[in-house]
Amino acid sequence: MAIAIKREAADVKRRPPIFRRDPLDILFYAVTALAAMAVVAVTLGIFYILVRESYPAIKKFGVFGFIVSKEWDPYREVFGAATNLFGTAVATCLSLIIAIPVALGIAIFVTEIAPDFLKGPIGAAIELLAAIPSIIYGIWGFFTLAPIMSAHIEPFLMNTLGRLPLVGPLFQGTPMGIDLLTASVILSIMIIPFTASISRDAFNLTPEIVKESAYAVGATRWEVVKNVVIPYSRLGIFGGVALSLGRALGETMAVAFVLGNNHQITTSLFDAAATITVTLANEFTEASTKTYLSSLFYLALLLFVLSFAILAVAKIFLVRYEKKNPREQ
Repeated sequence: MAIAIKREAADVKRRPPIFRRDPLDILFYAVTALAAMAVVAVTLGIFYILVRESYPAIKKFGVFGFIVSKEWDPYREVFGAATNLFGTAVATCLSLIIAIPVALGIAIFVTEIAPDFLKGPIGAAIELLAAIPSIIYGIWGFFTLAPIMSAHIEPFLMNTLGRLPLVGPLFQGTPMGIDLLTASVILSIMIIPFTASISRDAFNLTPEIVKESAYAVGATRWEVVKNVVIPYSRLGIFGGVALSLGRALGETMAVAFVLGNNHQITTSLFDAAATITVTLANEFTEASTKTYLSSLFYLALLLFVLSFAILAVAKIFLVRYEKKNPREQ
């Protein structure tokens, strides 16, 4: 009997794949393979175009010279990416600092605390917040949020946190409302739905028997969330944060309304700044020389490489975490 089973298994291994015998399977294989290769081809094509168009700037300013230079002077045709990279990094990191605790709080409330009749409306509101176009956020930020920030929030921060020894310089200056802080708040509002939705779905995947067991041994609701739900859903939370990070890096119009376009490295969150996306949006149509246009393409290339590197690092961490926690796969 065992010999017959082994022979049958060997025959199965020697049989050609189904798609080699059935024309429909061959067509299905070809279409899906073409779709997968199209993604790779488009990505490589974008990278090639960016490199080709930015080559004059790379040749003139160098790779590291362009990255570390703080000058951005279209009149003298001297360009550097340091100020744009600084603004992008500060706005993105600060938006994540604001958004992640709020998003996790929303997800915990919806899954563990809210009554059933509230879960549906709150979930729909989160998804609606994610569907609002970025231009609407920009208009709302410019006409509504910026005046509130300049009249109330920023003066309060300047009179409280601005007097502290270490963080004080971050909250000093003239509260205009068109600055890094307002742009970060807008970005945080825009990325909260992504982290909250993915975290909520991850929390819902926690087995009920595990939570009930924790309650049975006397754990409080906070202890169940902290010691059971969040550790079990850590992978989903990290994925939501990575997705939000990608959205924050690439956001343009909403930030352009409330950030200003100041190509300087500032020490205060109340100062206007520049990001890569805002610079591209504001100055692409003004690029009248080859060097100016090539420098903008160089900025786009840096943003492309930065986004790819961040997503690659996030994927590496996810793979390593899955290997260490195979039960969560």
